[in-house]
Amino acid sequence: MFTGLVETVGTVAALECRGEQARLTIATPIAAELAPGDSVAVNGCCLTVADLTNTTASFDLLAQTLRVTSLGGLAGGSRVNLERAMQLGDRFGGHFVQGHVDATGPLTRLEASGQDHIIAVSLPPEIHRLCVDKGSLAVDGISLTIAGLNGNEAVFWITPHTWQNTHLHAARIGQAVNLEADMLAKHVEKLLAARLPEM
Repeated sequence: MFTGLVETVGTVAALECRGEQARLTIATPIAAELAPGDSVAVNGCCLTVADLTNTTASFDLLAQTLRVTSLGGLAGGSRVNLERAMQLGDRFGGHFVQGHVDATGPLTRLEASGQDHIIAVSLPPEIHRLCVDKGSLAVDGISLTIAGLNGNEAVFWITPHTWQNTHLHAARIGQAVNLEADMLAKHVEKLLAARLPEM
């Protein structure tokens, strides 16, 4: 379980194809604090630490992970958001984030507005129907509040702290981002679908 409050930003050192799978290696300042088997959200995708050095952490990417997330599109030098799993007793901010990416969508807007920034993401229908104004959506592992829903887009206002302490300041229009809809919204949709007759 994660909160969507990015802990640090890492840099992709390598993405090695291994048949239908891959090995992702990230240079990160928290490498020395990790242990094999630890869970780390990488751009919002929960991955397990497979190997470590003093400065890098490596993760094995399953074929399913490569299909569902944007991680297969990373390259050497790409910046990624990192968050370690919550510990019992931690203060809880953000929202409940499982690290289970539902879909991806491209960034469609990225602009400054005074000291803040505005971004927009094009949402696939299966994510859009789970979103509400002022609701939560995890975008590349960042817990964001939806400022508006325009057509198939979700719009977000980004504070200076979030802008500087995530990979957003290095993002670009068209870049695919990982999306995880609010866990409670997914459960409500499933319960209602089971109870309501098909239209």
